[in-house]
Amino acid sequence: MPSNLQSLTTNLPHYVIIVAGGSGSRMQSSLPKQFLLLGGKPVLMHTIMAFEQAEAKPGIILVLPADYHSYWQQLIQEYSFNIPHQLVTGGETRFHSVKNGLDLIADQEALIAVQDAVRPLVSPDIIDDAYKCAAEHGTAVVAVKSRDSIRQVKEGRSISLIRDEIYLVQTPQTFKASLLRKAYEQPFDTKFTDDASVVEQYGAEIKLTAGDHSNIKITFPEDIAIAELLLSKKPQL
Repeated sequence: MPSNLQSLTTNLPHYVIIVAGGSGSRMQSSLPKQFLLLGGKPVLMHTIMAFEQAEAKPGIILVLPADYHSYWQQLIQEYSFNIPHQLVTGGETRFHSVKNGLDLIADQEALIAVQDAVRPLVSPDIIDDAYKCAAEHGTAVVAVKSRDSIRQVKEGRSISLIRDEIYLVQTPQTFKASLLRKAYEQPFDTKFTDDASVVEQYGAEIKLTAGDHSNIKITFPEDIAIAELLLSKKPQL
């Protein structure tokens, strides 16, 4: 029996654009965080491996700053990393980097995920569920409910928000190619913080799909230690 995922997406090509434009500034490191070691290999390799292990088996497009292309090639050799992927140069902002990745995808009927390079613990199941949701609804943004109470500061005054209505957005963020491409034809706006904000501005409804609190983003030095612990508890494939 085919799975629900296969029955919805079997005839659609799958891609992922992995965006690795971050610097090491908040990590107190001169090396961009996507290249820091986690479990004995660079963070970025764990992220690529998660998509390679997904049922969807997407074509992988990696967006890197031009200055780090040769360094990445060295790492590939050093770690005997052989997962196929295409490499493209990043842009001035994340928005422009995603656009550069989109330029490599000609198929208008594809499903395209966009993934932060520094979310190395995303699970293949979450990836596949997002493709399934996007196939059905056109959009799929991975998110988790806030565990903390939330306050918003406006004009110097803090206001309590309803915690059960607050979701923390993660990646992948997955879309039908035709929709994502049209959304990215909009002029750049500083309020575009992720792909969901770009697609929502275009006029599409954003569907949320379940994430996981272990799908952390490597941003600060302590995140590597947390990721090491979480990685050690993951079942080895």
